[in-house]
Amino acid sequence: MFNIHRKEIEWGGRTLVLETGHVARQASGAVMATYGDTTVLCTVVGAKSQRPGQDFFPLTVNYQEKFYAAGKIPGGFFKREGRPSEKETLTSRLIDRPIRPLFPDGFKNEVQVVCTVMSYDMENDSDIVAMIGASAALTLSGLPFFGPIAGAKVGYKDGEYILNPTIEELKESELELTVAGTREAVLMVESQAKELSEEVMLGAVVFGHEQQQKVIDAIIDLAEAAANEPWELPEGRDNTDLKAKIAEIAEDDLRAAYAITAKQDRVLSIKAAKDKVFEALADMMAEDAEITDQLVGGLLKKLESDIVRGNIIKTGKRIDGRALDEVRTIVSEVGVLPRTHGSALFTRGETQGMVVATLGTGDDEQIIDALEGSYRSGFMLHYNFPPYSVGECGRMGSPGRREIGHGKLAFRAVQAVLPPKEEFPYTIRLVSEITESNGSSSMATVCGSALAMMDAGVPITRPVSGIAMGLIKEGDDFAVLSDILGDEDHLGDMDFKVAGTEKGVTALQMDIKINGITKEIMEVALQQANGGRAHILAEMSKALTGAREELSAHAPRIETIKIPTDKIREVIGTGGKVIREIVETTGAKIDIEDDGTIKIASADLAKIDQAKNWILGIVAEPEVGAIYKGKVVRIMDFGAFVNFMGSRDGLVHISELVEERVEKVTDVVNEGDEVYVKCLEIDGRGKVRLSMRVVNQETGEEIPDARPPKSGPPKKDRPKRD
Repeated sequence: MFNIHRKEIEWGGRTLVLETGHVARQASGAVMATYGDTTVLCTVVGAKSQRPGQDFFPLTVNYQEKFYAAGKIPGGFFKREGRPSEKETLTSRLIDRPIRPLFPDGFKNEVQVVCTVMSYDMENDSDIVAMIGASAALTLSGLPFFGPIAGAKVGYKDGEYILNPTIEELKESELELTVAGTREAVLMVESQAKELSEEVMLGAVVFGHEQQQKVIDAIIDLAEAAANEPWELPEGRDNTDLKAKIAEIAEDDLRAAYAITAKQDRVLSIKAAKDKVFEALADMMAEDAEITDQLVGGLLKKLESDIVRGNIIKTGKRIDGRALDEVRTIVSEVGVLPRTHGSALFTRGETQGMVVATLGTGDDEQIIDALEGSYRSGFMLHYNFPPYSVGECGRMGSPGRREIGHGKLAFRAVQAVLPPKEEFPYTIRLVSEITESNGSSSMATVCGSALAMMDAGVPITRPVSGIAMGLIKEGDDFAVLSDILGDEDHLGDMDFKVAGTEKGVTALQMDIKINGITKEIMEVALQQANGGRAHILAEMSKALTGAREELSAHAPRIETIKIPTDKIREVIGTGGKVIREIVETTGAKIDIEDDGTIKIASADLAKIDQAKNWILGIVAEPEVGAIYKGKVVRIMDFGAFVNFMGSRDGLVHISELVEERVEKVTDVVNEGDEVYVKCLEIDGRGKVRLSMRVVNQETGEEIPDARPPKSGPPKKDRPKRD
């Protein structure tokens, strides 16, 4: 019934298994990929025909995590998996980016890749397993896929690279880098690092690419045994004459348009040139049904690409006239919004980001429900790209894959410089609103985020800057571009983003649109990016060089105290009665952790002090000889009980009220009176004996005890009973 084929290799100290022919046999290609005890079912389905009028390649990658994979039931009311989590969205992008460039240009059939995590062992992350499984399924499917690819994760600790570190190993690693590529070249890199040098980062990419060759060999072996017949693609028409006709009509106009430096003016000129082509070809398109809008638009785009790329390779000059390594004009501003905790407006050429920092308490932490378990995050960065930023009308709604991906890249870039939670116990949320865009808005977010946090008084270790690098490659000639424009991104061969401090790299992301790049090109790009980042840091320093010493007047203040763990129950009280009373009375927010750490937050320092003193009064132990201010809470014939420390009461005997003899306690004090008392004794049962007569009731200062000590025979010890 089953025609099962299986390939098994040892890789990174664990077994990688690729199996096909057993599950999902109606898909174009299906592979069950297992690494350790983490298993991902990867399927590929390709439509046999192209939709009429299709002018782009409709590739969709869906990575999905099932909670049963880790033996868990989803939280929430519906108890089933809902919309994709941030991790699922990011992993879908991670798989999409290296496989998309490996389909032929003319292929427009719909392709869907689905990767489902079916078993998760809490050690081996499923993202690399899913990427390898998707590559294997595409290679088996018969689709025109110029793979296979493989992926690998690289860690770095004690000067050594680690292949596919486990979840626990990553916590101690200075680097988390994912690299994907073919046998010949690298196609995609995604990483976050703790201020590592360019040499270490490049070494990690090379190490990962070398280690994944074994996986590519395994996929090829599996394909030789189990691959479907390759698809026959229809031969495309010869468009040589049409291409020449379009160039005759539009080339001069497009060259003139790309000499305009202002983006919106350039866009209008390019549109006018394209409209001229469609008008000139209207009769030809009416007579020949094969000459479609999509065909003409594609040839126009190819002409644009040839013009822009040729100018850069031949003259070394770019669309806006800059040199290859020149960064656009930068303006950094901070404190631009009056009521926020911290704000920055970072402008680089025609790209601009408004980044706002908000400080919160432990109640504001994000709770994340993941396969490895629920955890809390005290740092968030959200990126928004409204359509007005590029002068367009568009959909406004929940963030798309691009917004989530760009936000995560900026998150990784600045996370390395955040202060420890023990030193700065705030929840930090950054929001980047892209108000203008002409290339590299994610790196503008990185720069704006560092400035906004410093403006809010967050003591980051060092400022972070970011830059986007591009590549134009024609044969053996290539040019690396610093701080690319949007058109240079669309018409170029590489989008290579590098972020870091003056000390080292904190994040790196690379996407390649050709069949890979060499180590030489990556080395040039990293070194050129280093100079660009240094220039941007210098421009940022004109606004702020470090964190402000004072928080915003509108930000909450947080004070941290530590109490013995056996006192937590007393602070909380029965059913939370005590802690609720403290919060309601003082108005401060209070977070109590299991180790006895208590965080008290309020914008009003007086409220923090009130709550702090209240808590300390509950947990403090009275000290013999110390003087306290208290309140009389109960009158007895033999004395008065005084509440002098939190909920702690002590007895002032009638003989300790004043020096003179007292007939009735109420002759001296009444319930509700505030008095000063001195702690005389704490007996073995915890009962406290107090005195008022040795304390000046006006000033609270101790006065000499004029009463002679008691005399009489010493007490004899009672004989022990048998």
